[in-house]
Amino acid sequence: MIAYLKGEFVHKSPAVVHVDVNGVGYDVQISLNTYAKIQHLQNGILQTVLLIREDAHILYGFFDLAEKEMFLHLISVSGIGASTARVILSYMKPDELAKTIIQSDSRTLEGIKGIGKKTAERMVLELKDKLVKFSPETNNLPMKNNTLHQDALNALTALGINRQAAGQAIEKVLAVNSNLPVEELVKLALRTL
Repeated sequence: MIAYLKGEFVHKSPAVVHVDVNGVGYDVQISLNTYAKIQHLQNGILQTVLLIREDAHILYGFFDLAEKEMFLHLISVSGIGASTARVILSYMKPDELAKTIIQSDSRTLEGIKGIGKKTAERMVLELKDKLVKFSPETNNLPMKNNTLHQDALNALTALGINRQAAGQAIEKVLAVNSNLPVEELVKLALRTL
């Protein structure tokens, strides 16, 4: 698997970029959001996903990991292929799309070319719980660069705790005592659940 490409952007268009990596040119499919971020750059890094079909090997590129993760979530939904996922990411940024899905706003999703009512509803049904991390404001958790909070939240979600419930439990513990090591914070948060 090709995780990312770092090189010179030899040719750029709203749909495709050619990346020269040490003399090897890669044809990379991109979204409009990625194009907007790289159109004035001469070189850089693109996060990539390689999809292998019977008739082609297609490389998709993304400016950041958030867009790459959203792409992978989208193609996991039945009825959404890579081309449709790329169109969706051209219409909306990953955080906007996550917020729309988390809020079950299927009407907005239907406004995207190629997305009908059933596909929009399926996206909401299959992705809502997975996408909470993209849009922290939807669950009212303070997600500043608070590594203690973030480390504890990551630990609790790794244990299978719902992200929103974990965040609320962490907030309760931090309200009482904000000078705890991560391990203690996780233990106390588990007791409040």
